[in-house]
Amino acid sequence: MDFRKSAFTACAFVLLLWAIELLDRATGAGLYRFGVYPLQLTGLPGILLAPLLHGSWYHLASNSFALLILLTALLYGYPRSWRAALALIWLGSGAGVWLFARPSYHFGASGLTHGVMFFIFVSGVLRRDRLSIALAMIVFFIYGGMVWSIFPTEPGISYESHFFGAAFGVLAALLLRHRDPLPPRRHYDWQDETADDGRDDPDPG
Repeated sequence: MDFRKSAFTACAFVLLLWAIELLDRATGAGLYRFGVYPLQLTGLPGILLAPLLHGSWYHLASNSFALLILLTALLYGYPRSWRAALALIWLGSGAGVWLFARPSYHFGASGLTHGVMFFIFVSGVLRRDRLSIALAMIVFFIYGGMVWSIFPTEPGISYESHFFGAAFGVLAALLLRHRDPLPPRRHYDWQDETADDGRDDPDPG
Protein backbone atom coordinates (compact mmCIF):
# COMPACT_ATOMS: atom_id res chain seq x y z
CA MET A 1 0.00 0.00 0.00
CA ASP A 2 1.46 3.37 -1.00
CA PHE A 3 1.85 6.21 1.49
CA ARG A 4 -1.15 8.22 0.27
CA LYS A 5 -3.52 5.28 0.49
CA SER A 6 -2.12 4.34 3.90
CA ALA A 7 -2.73 7.83 5.24
CA PHE A 8 -6.23 7.93 3.73
CA THR A 9 -7.15 4.60 5.37
CA ALA A 10 -5.85 5.79 8.75
CA CYS A 11 -7.87 9.02 8.42
CA ALA A 12 -11.00 7.06 7.51
CA PHE A 13 -10.68 4.92 10.64
CA VAL A 14 -10.18 7.97 12.86
CA LEU A 15 -13.21 9.67 11.29
CA LEU A 16 -15.24 6.58 12.11
CA LEU A 17 -14.23 6.91 15.77
CA TRP A 18 -15.30 10.57 15.78
CA ALA A 19 -18.63 9.68 14.18
CA ILE A 20 -19.27 7.05 16.87
CA GLU A 21 -18.42 9.51 19.64
CA LEU A 22 -20.64 12.18 18.09
CA LEU A 23 -23.51 9.69 17.93
CA ASP A 24 -22.94 8.72 21.55
CA ARG A 25 -22.96 12.35 22.72
CA ALA A 26 -25.97 13.29 20.61
CA THR A 27 -28.11 10.39 21.81
CA GLY A 28 -26.79 9.97 25.36
CA ALA A 29 -26.55 6.25 24.68
CA GLY A 30 -23.65 5.65 27.08
CA LEU A 31 -21.84 3.39 24.66
CA TYR A 32 -19.04 2.84 27.19
CA ARG A 33 -21.23 0.00 28.51
CA PHE A 34 -20.20 -1.94 25.41
CA GLY A 35 -16.58 -1.89 26.53
CA VAL A 36 -14.77 -4.84 28.05
CA TYR A 37 -15.93 -5.79 31.53
CA PRO A 38 -13.59 -8.48 32.89
CA LEU A 39 -14.91 -11.99 33.52
CA GLN A 40 -18.52 -11.05 32.71
CA LEU A 41 -20.31 -12.59 29.74
CA THR A 42 -21.88 -9.21 29.02
CA GLY A 43 -18.37 -7.80 28.70
CA LEU A 44 -17.28 -10.20 25.95
CA PRO A 45 -18.59 -8.06 23.04
CA GLY A 46 -16.23 -5.36 24.27
CA ILE A 47 -13.31 -7.37 22.91
CA LEU A 48 -14.54 -6.30 19.48
CA LEU A 49 -16.15 -2.96 20.34
CA ALA A 50 -13.98 -1.36 23.04
CA PRO A 51 -11.37 0.20 20.68
CA LEU A 52 -14.19 2.06 18.92
CA LEU A 53 -15.48 3.73 22.12
CA HIS A 54 -14.15 6.64 24.17
CA GLY A 55 -15.02 8.37 27.40
CA SER A 56 -14.48 11.99 26.38
CA TRP A 57 -13.52 14.23 23.48
CA TYR A 58 -10.06 14.62 25.03
CA HIS A 59 -9.67 10.84 25.29
CA LEU A 60 -10.64 10.48 21.63
CA ALA A 61 -8.43 13.35 20.43
CA SER A 62 -5.33 12.00 22.17
CA ASN A 63 -5.81 8.58 20.59
CA SER A 64 -6.68 10.06 17.19
CA PHE A 65 -3.33 11.77 16.64
CA ALA A 66 -1.47 8.60 17.62
CA LEU A 67 -3.64 6.46 15.36
CA LEU A 68 -3.09 8.71 12.36
CA ILE A 69 0.68 8.37 12.62
CA LEU A 70 0.93 4.77 13.76
CA LEU A 71 -1.64 3.28 11.39
CA THR A 72 -0.15 5.13 8.44
CA ALA A 73 3.29 3.76 9.32
CA LEU A 74 1.91 0.24 9.79
CA LEU A 75 -0.02 0.13 6.52
CA TYR A 76 2.80 1.70 4.53
CA GLY A 77 5.66 -0.31 6.00
CA TYR A 78 3.96 -3.70 6.33
CA PRO A 79 1.51 -4.15 3.44
CA ARG A 80 1.30 -7.94 3.78
CA SER A 81 1.22 -8.29 7.56
CA TRP A 82 -0.78 -5.30 8.81
CA ARG A 83 -4.13 -7.10 8.72
CA ALA A 84 -2.91 -10.03 10.77
CA ALA A 85 -1.02 -7.72 13.13
CA LEU A 86 -4.06 -5.53 13.75
CA ALA A 87 -6.32 -8.53 14.27
CA LEU A 88 -3.93 -10.08 16.79
CA ILE A 89 -3.44 -6.81 18.66
CA TRP A 90 -7.15 -5.93 18.63
CA LEU A 91 -8.47 -9.31 19.76
CA GLY A 92 -5.51 -10.28 21.94
CA SER A 93 -5.48 -7.08 23.97
CA GLY A 94 -9.25 -7.27 24.48
CA ALA A 95 -9.08 -10.90 25.58
CA GLY A 96 -6.22 -10.14 27.96
CA VAL A 97 -8.19 -7.31 29.54
CA TRP A 98 -11.30 -9.51 29.84
CA LEU A 99 -9.31 -12.23 31.61
CA PHE A 100 -7.01 -10.25 33.89
CA ALA A 101 -8.01 -6.59 34.27
CA ARG A 102 -9.65 -4.83 37.20
CA PRO A 103 -13.47 -5.04 37.47
CA SER A 104 -14.46 -1.94 35.54
CA TYR A 105 -15.40 -0.94 32.01
CA HIS A 106 -12.33 -0.76 29.77
CA PHE A 107 -12.65 1.05 26.45
CA GLY A 108 -10.69 3.23 24.05
CA ALA A 109 -8.15 2.74 21.27
CA SER A 110 -5.07 3.11 23.47
CA GLY A 111 -4.51 -0.65 23.54
CA LEU A 112 -4.46 -0.51 19.76
CA THR A 113 -2.00 2.39 19.66
CA HIS A 114 0.35 0.67 22.10
CA GLY A 115 0.18 -2.56 20.14
CA VAL A 116 0.96 -0.91 16.82
CA MET A 117 3.82 1.12 18.28
CA PHE A 118 5.44 -1.95 19.82
CA PHE A 119 4.87 -3.95 16.62
CA ILE A 120 6.61 -1.35 14.46
CA PHE A 121 9.50 -0.89 16.88
CA VAL A 122 10.17 -4.58 17.47
CA SER A 123 9.79 -5.33 13.75
CA GLY A 124 12.48 -2.76 13.00
CA VAL A 125 14.81 -4.42 15.50
CA LEU A 126 14.16 -7.88 14.06
CA ARG A 127 14.14 -7.12 10.33
CA ARG A 128 16.87 -4.44 10.19
CA ASP A 129 16.10 -3.22 6.69
CA ARG A 130 16.23 0.51 6.15
CA LEU A 131 12.48 1.13 5.94
CA SER A 132 11.69 -0.91 9.05
CA ILE A 133 14.48 0.76 11.03
CA ALA A 134 13.39 4.22 9.89
CA LEU A 135 9.77 3.59 10.88
CA ALA A 136 10.85 2.13 14.22
CA MET A 137 12.98 5.17 15.00
CA ILE A 138 10.21 7.60 14.03
CA VAL A 139 7.49 5.98 16.13
CA PHE A 140 9.78 5.45 19.11
CA PHE A 141 10.97 9.06 18.97
CA ILE A 142 7.36 10.30 18.99
CA TYR A 143 5.69 7.70 21.19
CA GLY A 144 8.48 6.05 23.15
CA GLY A 145 6.79 7.26 26.34
CA MET A 146 4.22 4.52 25.81
CA VAL A 147 6.74 2.14 27.35
CA TRP A 148 6.04 3.64 30.78
CA SER A 149 2.26 3.66 30.42
CA ILE A 150 2.03 -0.14 30.42
CA PHE A 151 2.52 0.11 34.19
CA PRO A 152 -0.07 1.37 36.72
CA THR A 153 -0.14 5.16 36.81
CA GLU A 154 -3.53 6.77 37.41
CA PRO A 155 -6.59 4.90 38.75
CA GLY A 156 -8.82 6.00 35.87
CA ILE A 157 -6.49 4.80 33.11
CA SER A 158 -6.62 1.23 31.83
CA TYR A 159 -2.96 0.35 31.96
CA GLU A 160 -4.09 -3.24 31.37
CA SER A 161 -5.19 -2.27 27.86
CA HIS A 162 -1.81 -0.66 27.30
CA PHE A 163 0.06 -3.68 28.64
CA PHE A 164 -1.81 -6.33 26.65
CA GLY A 165 -1.77 -4.17 23.52
CA ALA A 166 2.01 -3.89 23.83
CA ALA A 167 2.41 -7.60 24.58
CA PHE A 168 0.44 -8.68 21.53
CA GLY A 169 2.23 -6.08 19.42
CA VAL A 170 5.52 -7.75 20.33
CA LEU A 171 4.03 -11.18 19.67
CA ALA A 172 2.75 -10.08 16.26
CA ALA A 173 6.19 -8.72 15.36
CA LEU A 174 7.78 -12.05 16.24
CA LEU A 175 5.23 -14.13 14.35
CA LEU A 176 5.02 -11.94 11.24
CA ARG A 177 8.61 -10.79 10.86
CA HIS A 178 9.08 -12.75 7.61
CA ARG A 179 5.70 -12.08 5.98
CA ASP A 180 6.74 -8.86 4.23
CA PRO A 181 9.70 -9.43 1.89
CA LEU A 182 12.84 -7.50 2.60
CA PRO A 183 13.55 -4.77 0.04
CA PRO A 184 16.30 -5.72 -2.45
CA ARG A 185 19.76 -4.53 -1.55
CA ARG A 186 21.24 -1.96 -3.88
CA HIS A 187 24.15 -3.13 -5.94
CA TYR A 188 26.74 -0.61 -7.08
CA ASP A 189 29.16 -0.83 -10.00
CA TRP A 190 32.13 -0.15 -7.76
CA GLN A 191 31.41 -3.42 -5.91
CA ASP A 192 32.01 -5.33 -9.15
CA GLU A 193 35.20 -3.39 -9.77
CA THR A 194 36.45 -4.19 -6.28
CA ALA A 195 35.68 -7.88 -6.78
CA ASP A 196 37.51 -7.89 -10.12
CA ASP A 197 40.54 -6.22 -8.55
CA GLY A 198 40.60 -8.86 -5.85
CA ARG A 199 40.57 -11.70 -8.37
CA ASP A 200 43.38 -10.14 -10.44
CA ASP A 201 45.71 -9.79 -7.45
CA PRO A 202 48.46 -12.44 -7.34
CA ASP A 203 48.28 -14.92 -4.53
CA PRO A 204 50.36 -13.82 -1.54
CA GLY A 205 53.78 -15.41 -1.36
